[in-house]
Amino acid sequence: MPNQQISGRRKAYIALMKTLMLVSFALTGALVLFLTVYVLWKGVPNLSWELLSTQPSYLSGQIGILPDILNTVYLILASLVLVLPLGVGAAVYLTEYARNQRLVALIEYAAETLSGIPSIIYGLVGMLFFCQFLNLQTSLLAGALTLVIMNLPTIMRTTQESLKTVPQSYREGAFGLGAGKWRVIRTVVLPNCVDGVITGCILSVGRILGESAALLFTAGFAHAMHGFVSGLGSAGASLTVALYVYAKEQGEFGVAFAIAAILMGLTLLIQLLAALVGRHFKQRRSL
Repeated sequence: MPNQQISGRRKAYIALMKTLMLVSFALTGALVLFLTVYVLWKGVPNLSWELLSTQPSYLSGQIGILPDILNTVYLILASLVLVLPLGVGAAVYLTEYARNQRLVALIEYAAETLSGIPSIIYGLVGMLFFCQFLNLQTSLLAGALTLVIMNLPTIMRTTQESLKTVPQSYREGAFGLGAGKWRVIRTVVLPNCVDGVITGCILSVGRILGESAALLFTAGFAHAMHGFVSGLGSAGASLTVALYVYAKEQGEFGVAFAIAAILMGLTLLIQLLAALVGRHFKQRRSL
C-alpha cells in the first residue's frame, strides 16, 4: 500500500511537471509569435523603395534611411575586422598554448563577467575612453571599437568551446607525423572547429544589429551619408539608433515600425544562417 501511494504521488508529480513545461512552452511560443507578427504587421506596410534608397531632407520633410543602413554595414564590417582576429587569437592561445590554468580560469571568468555587463556601461566607457581620451570624437569608429569590446567575450568563448571539441588524438597524430605546434593548429585544429568560429561571428553580427545604447554615446545619431573611410571618422546613426530617434524624438512611428520590421527580418535571417552553418559543418565532420 505505501508503495502504491509513492507511485501515485510520483505520477502526479510527473504529470504536474509536464503540464507546467507545456504551459511555459505555449506562453513563450505565443509571446515570440505575437511580437514577430505584430512588428511585421505594423512595419511592412510602411516599407517602400523611396524609404530604403533615399536620405532624409529636413527642408522638404523627406524621410529616408539609406544613411542608417550604410552606417550599420560600416559598423558591422569595422567591428568584425577587429574582433575576429582578437577573439580567435585569444581563444587559441588560452586553449593551446597557455600553461597556467589559474590564469586561464581567471581570464575565462573575466570574459563571462564582461558578457553580462549592461551595454549602457560599455557606451559610457567608450565615450570617455575612445571619444574623449583618444580624441576620436563621436564617430562610427568609436562605436565600432566599443562594439569590439562588447563582442570579444562572445567570439573568444565560442571559439574556445569549439577548440575543446577537437579530439586530442588529432593533435597527437599530427605531432607524431612531425608537424610543429602552429602547423597542427593551423591545419588540423582550426579546420575542425571552424563551425564554432563562424557561429560566434554570426551571433556577434546579431548583437551589433541590435545594439543601440552604447552607440548613442559613441557613434551619435546623425543621418548623414558618407563613404566607408570618411564615414568611420564621422558621427552616424545605425538602424537601431534611427529607430529610437524617429520614435522618441520625432514621433514618426510608421518609420520606426518599418525599421523594426527590417531589423526583425535581419535577426531571423541571421539565426537561420547560424543554424544552417552549424548543420552544414556538423554533417561535413560526420562524413
